Parts: sequence; C-alpha cells; structure tokens
Amino acid sequence: MERNNTASETRKSSIPLLANKAEEGESFSSASSRSIPSVLMLSTFVAVLGSYVFGSAVGYSSPSQSGIMHDLNLALAQYSIFGSILTIGAMIGAILSGTIADYVGRRLAMGFADVFCIFGWVAISISKDAWWLYVGRLFVGYGIGLLSYVVPVYVAEITPKNLRGGFTTLHQLMICIGMSLTYLMGAYLNWRVVSLIGTIPCLVQLLSLPFIPDSPRWLSKVDRLKESDSALQRLRGKNADVYQEATEIREYTETLQQQKEASLVGLFQLQYLKSLTVGVGLMILQQFGGINGIIFYANSIFISAGFSQSIGTVAMVIVKIPMTTLGVFLMDKSGRRPLLLVSAVGTCLGCFLAALSFFLQDLNKWEELIPILALVGVLVYVGSYSIGMGAIPWVIMSEIFPINVKGSAGSFVTFVNWLCSWIVSYAFNFLMSWSSAGTFFIFCGVCGLTVVFVARLVPETKGRTLEQIQASLNSYSTKK
Repeated sequence: MERNNTASETRKSSIPLLANKAEEGESFSSASSRSIPSVLMLSTFVAVLGSYVFGSAVGYSSPSQSGIMHDLNLALAQYSIFGSILTIGAMIGAILSGTIADYVGRRLAMGFADVFCIFGWVAISISKDAWWLYVGRLFVGYGIGLLSYVVPVYVAEITPKNLRGGFTTLHQLMICIGMSLTYLMGAYLNWRVVSLIGTIPCLVQLLSLPFIPDSPRWLSKVDRLKESDSALQRLRGKNADVYQEATEIREYTETLQQQKEASLVGLFQLQYLKSLTVGVGLMILQQFGGINGIIFYANSIFISAGFSQSIGTVAMVIVKIPMTTLGVFLMDKSGRRPLLLVSAVGTCLGCFLAALSFFLQDLNKWEELIPILALVGVLVYVGSYSIGMGAIPWVIMSEIFPINVKGSAGSFVTFVNWLCSWIVSYAFNFLMSWSSAGTFFIFCGVCGLTVVFVARLVPETKGRTLEQIQASLNSYSTKK
C-alpha cells in the first residue's frame, strides 16, 4: 500500500495540471472526436514502416527467383533454401522479440530490427554466391520476426480504445503494400536494385524513431512515471485530459507488478489459459488456412489450373490492397468478431472453389471453367483473408495479454505463427503433388474450423481499454 501511495503521489506531482483538467470536465474522447493528434499519427506511421519492411521481405523472393538463379547459377534446391530461410530467421527473432521489447522498450526494439534488416538487404545485394544470400536472408528474417511482434504491440499501446482497432490494422495494410510494391518492382528491376531499395524504409524508420514517444504502458511498467505521463500527453494532444487514462494505466500496472513476471513456462497456468488459447489458436488457424502456401506459390497454382500467372498475380494485388484497406475502416465500426467470422467464411468458400476447380480437372470435366474457377477461388480467398484473418489475429494478440506476460506471451504466439508459416510453405508443394484438390479441401476444412473457433472462444475487444480486456480474460487481474 505504501508503494502504491508513493507511486500515486509521484504521478500526480509529475503532471500537476492533470487533476485540474479532470475537474474542469475535459475529456480525451471529446477531443478525439474532433481530430487525431499529429504525434499519434506520426508515431503510428513510423511504426508501420516496419510492417512495410515485413511485406517487402516476404514479397521479394517470388519475382527475384529467375534473376538470382541465373546470375548466381543456383539450383532450385539452393533457391528454395534462400526462400525458406527467411522463416527460420523470423522464428529466432520471434522467440527473442518479447524479451528485447520488454528490456529496451518498443521503440528501441524497432531500431534494433532495422539494423539487422539493413545488413541483410545489403548482404543480398552484394552476394556473389549462395552463402551470402543465405546470411542476408537470415538477418532480414530475424528483423521481421522482431517487427512482426513489436509493431502491433506498440501501436495498440499508444492508441485510444476508439481508434485502436483501425490503427493496429494498418500493420497488415502496410505488409500488403510492401509485398505488392515489391512484386511490381521485382517484375521490372534487377534483383540487386530491389534489395537495395529494401533498405530505404528501414533507414527512414531508424532515423525517425528519436522523434516519437515510447509506449506509455511500457514506461509505466518500468517505473518511468514522469516519462509515461509525458508520452501519453503528447500522444493525446496538449489540450487533452489524460488524467483518467493515466490513472487507469498506473493502477493496473501496480496490480500486475504484484505478480511475478511470467516466464515462457509460467505462461501455461490456468489464469492465462483463455488468453493463450485465443492468441495461439488464431495464429495456428490463420496459417494452416493456407495463406502462405497460396501467396508464395500463387504463380504455380495459376499455371496448374491453366491460367495466366501474370494476370492472376496482378488480380491478386488489385484485390488485396482495397480489401485490406476496407478492413482498416471497418475494424472499429463492426468490431473484431464479425469481421473475423465474415473473413473465415469467405476463405472457406474460396478454398472450396479452388478445390472444386482441381477436382474437375482430375475428372477432365468442364475444362473451360477450370481456370476461371481457380482464379475466382484464389481471389475470394485473398480478398476475404485481407479483410479480417490477415490483421485481426495480430490486433487481438496485442490486446489480450497483460503487460507482465506480454513479452513472453507475445514471443510465443509470434513464434507459433512463424513456425506454422514454415510448415505450410514447406509442405505446400508436397501436398499439391499428392493432390491439388485434396490440399485445398484441407484448407477449406481448417477455415471452417476457424468459424467455429471464433464464434465460441474469441472475445469482442472493440471499444474497451487494454486494461479492461485483460482483466476480463485473466483471472488474477482484478485481484488486489
């Protein structure tokens, strides 16, 4: 109790104007209805530059394949190692992401990831043999594994509850933009040039980080109370009343500090069971629904179905960006669960149509419809995935874990996502060799299971503060 009183007095003394503002009846919600603070927009933009880096890394290997294999005289097996080693690096980055973000803060963690990505892109651009390619790709993978955790967490922790969903979804939108632009650049530019262009967003983010505040919630967690209050005030606007929000963050953090910092093993306790089930379950279903197999090998899918790979790839880009943008605008209006349900149903339908096209191909029936059915199926899948399943699992991951377990829990959930991504991307070609129709029927079944999982277990987090969400999910959170 003595510690709580001291912390409370410290906070009040660090922001003497806040109490007066609260008495005058000012509220951030009224202010936010008029405008979004420029510091909040700048901080979010700088953070999601890391998401662009993520997307460009994922999108690089497909359009660069022929150029790299020709210039460096690589066999297909060697290039497959180059493509897949990205996920290995990302898994390593994911394991360490929570620890790094908790130790140095969200902002410095992004800078740390940028340094690795810059080194990786430069190594790829100057490669003379396969080994430099592998080293560069591994470093880029490590960087994006760290960014895939810290970006959505940082954005969720700095935004108010009425904007959090849409702002956090920008993570997926920028991944989509990064992937799409890299596809297009790779079609017209040399692979070395494209890899050097990949360093630009990393450098911009790295140089911009000193101009944005760190997460108020992380600053409060490490007892930097004055800096937490100052950061919160900057993010909400100089005339906004942040007293109530600052107090809620402080009180919730003080309650959590009475709990032992959870290790990875300590996560598997009854009090964290629901959060962990939701977070891990969504990531497994997201990846085993087939997204990376379909995105990584879209060209071969279209060729197998007898369709033009160039038309199919352009059509995917045309569908993916608008649908992801629509998801950003709908996130804080419709809520997370309805969008997830619509998205899961759509991906299920898309997989079914693609499976049906290959099934008809095996039967040698309605052959003129097979390419169109395959294209429609893939586009329905990609569009449906983009509106919900792509972004929302990351949004919910950033919302449901309390600050004392966010590092270890976030690392574990992100690692699971990348592990499943590797499994799907590695196994996809083998599955397609076994049965193209069977592969998509399996993905269809997983997407159908996702509908049930979301309907039964996933909570609606729209319009609630992070502290309210976490208290409702974690049994100890409300105990004093």
